[in-house]
Amino acid sequence: MLWSKHDGIGPKLVLVHGFTQNHQCWGDLVVEMSVDHEVITVDAPGHGHSSNIAVDLFDGAALLGETGGQATYLGYSMGARLCLHLALAQHHLVNALILISANGGIEDEILRQDRSLIDEIRANQLETKGLDAFLDAWLKQPMFESLPEHVRFFEARSTNTAAGLASSLRLAGTGSQEPTWNRLHTLTMPVLIIAGKNDPAYVSQAEQLSTAIGANATVELIANAGHAVHLEQPEAFLAVIRPWLNSLT
Repeated sequence: MLWSKHDGIGPKLVLVHGFTQNHQCWGDLVVEMSVDHEVITVDAPGHGHSSNIAVDLFDGAALLGETGGQATYLGYSMGARLCLHLALAQHHLVNALILISANGGIEDEILRQDRSLIDEIRANQLETKGLDAFLDAWLKQPMFESLPEHVRFFEARSTNTAAGLASSLRLAGTGSQEPTWNRLHTLTMPVLIIAGKNDPAYVSQAEQLSTAIGANATVELIANAGHAVHLEQPEAFLAVIRPWLNSLT
């Protein structure tokens, strides 16, 4: 099982963070969501207290299911890919699914190989240059330029390990992900797909995911937000997910 922390009482809501983060990187959102849910924040494989767990997306999804049980699953970026794999593999565990800045996989084999090479280069950088130097470079990417300083969580990210993050890149990075597009129509639970309007690549992914899943998928695009939409615009994010979650009961 993965390491997890539980807050609040109510229907179970499992939160799965993005790459280089850990369970601490949801900030005040945990307090807000635990008002009416049992919020389970996990440390994903290769991260936080689960740093020594080196698995691919399939085995990571299985561990996630063991940890959260039957629940609504909410994942951001890498976490969204883990939640998506769980929903595809074990429908019965996922009552509903919330995907933030999600990627359904790179279909073009050449492009996927290119991304795998980038993931390997980054893993090598972690091992040779160290964690703090890698995090500094990671957070300077254009996709995070609109992320406010107080929710960059550099200190929390620094509690990860270079070895754990490197294994995550190699085993569960986007380059290693098998495309899921031809299986998405099998998802029958309600699915909410969220992206920031200033993150065009993931706006496109959100629209493609919705089309592939079908009528049970809903897309919400949040203004003035980039990749980490929930951290950049937390009030707008909560305004989207609260009524959607309430509609499930």
